[in-house]
Amino acid sequence: MAGFTVAIDGPAASGKGTLARHIAESYGFHHLDTGLTYRAVARALLDAGVPLDDERQAAAIASQLDFGGLDRATLSAHGIGEAASRVAVMPQVRAALVKAQQRFAARPPGTVLDGRDIGTVVCPQAPVKLFVTATPEVRARRRYDEISAAGNGLSYDAVLADLKKRDARDSARTDSPLRPAEDAHLLDTSEMDIEAAFRAAKRLIDAAYAPGASS
Repeated sequence: MAGFTVAIDGPAASGKGTLARHIAESYGFHHLDTGLTYRAVARALLDAGVPLDDERQAAAIASQLDFGGLDRATLSAHGIGEAASRVAVMPQVRAALVKAQQRFAARPPGTVLDGRDIGTVVCPQAPVKLFVTATPEVRARRRYDEISAAGNGLSYDAVLADLKKRDARDSARTDSPLRPAEDAHLLDTSEMDIEAAFRAAKRLIDAAYAPGASS
């Protein structure tokens, strides 16, 4: 029997990943950061010296990607994120990864998937859909703090500019653009910590979830 799915979408550094992991841990669900799947494809291209615009090679990598081998620490590097944003616009790559993500979403007892097209494309029938956002300035500050803690010398202004560029690319792409599903619940975390965001999400999930129910 298919499990219960929580679909979480939103732009970079909105807090969706932290929230998704918190929800998965609390409910005993499987979690997939779908952004890591695109980052893994981008890293494989970079490691092999393949141009980032080689859609055929990227799609071949995507079709064989092992979701169990996604290393968040490695794949979170800023340069990989920028490369992934370029790879993510490729229809063949998206098609391959979406199929694998949908198989993951069927795992019992439940799953939490976060990304940019979960509620609209990957899991449009998910009983709970969240669109997590925050102002660009707040998101840039969060990302800058992460990068600084890792010893990277990027400036806040550079991080903000890069984030706005990625937002524009993700929102303007013709295949699966970043946008909230029509029935998604908007969660603005600009002035909200993770516990407040989790409480808000939990109310929505508890209203829809009964252990053993399918999505």
